Amino acid sequence: MITVMVVDDHPMWREGVSRDLTEAGFSVVATADSVGAAGRRAGAVRPDVVLMDMQLPDGNGAGATAEVLRVSPESRVLVLSASAERDDVLDAIKAGAIGYLVKSASASELVDAVRATAAGQAVFTPGLAGLVLGEYRRMASAPAGEPHRPALTDRETEVLRMVAKGLSAKQIASRLSLSHRTVENHVQATLRKLQLGNRVELTRYAIEQGLE
Repeated sequence: MITVMVVDDHPMWREGVSRDLTEAGFSVVATADSVGAAGRRAGAVRPDVVLMDMQLPDGNGAGATAEVLRVSPESRVLVLSASAERDDVLDAIKAGAIGYLVKSASASELVDAVRATAAGQAVFTPGLAGLVLGEYRRMASAPAGEPHRPALTDRETEVLRMVAKGLSAKQIASRLSLSHRTVENHVQATLRKLQLGNRVELTRYAIEQGLE
């Protein structure tokens, strides 16, 4: 069962989302209404998915995302926010969130997004994925000194290309006739070699290298 923590400072919204997720078969193991509470509870329960609001009383969702991933690095953060502002989206992704959904999404869209996030897939409200990729392309084209990157094996490069195309570990495993665990091991090895923190950064690297 996929475990979820819901972070939002509005009690009715937090309770409603928790109820929808529970009815859909998820286990809501914690809720939080602030950056501080999010960090403490994520460290205690280590949820598979953290559903994160961007506006919190003691900070923002980007800061909360960074804190959650510091104490529970295996968790995956999906932002659920009323804001679709460019800066909010980019700040959340740079902090480590792997998806961004606006609160106008339907309950079924939210359920699908949480399930996809748990599987390591990047999920965005239509239009926001292009914004993120456009920003990373702009950053990639800007002149800057690139640090030395260790060489990847042929298999790691093959898996990286498929991650950049948005394929899930299960889909990659099927295409390459590998086990799901083997694919995940390749992804984790690549992250370590490149000193990257998550799949979004991995996708960015692939785009910069022309592997998409």
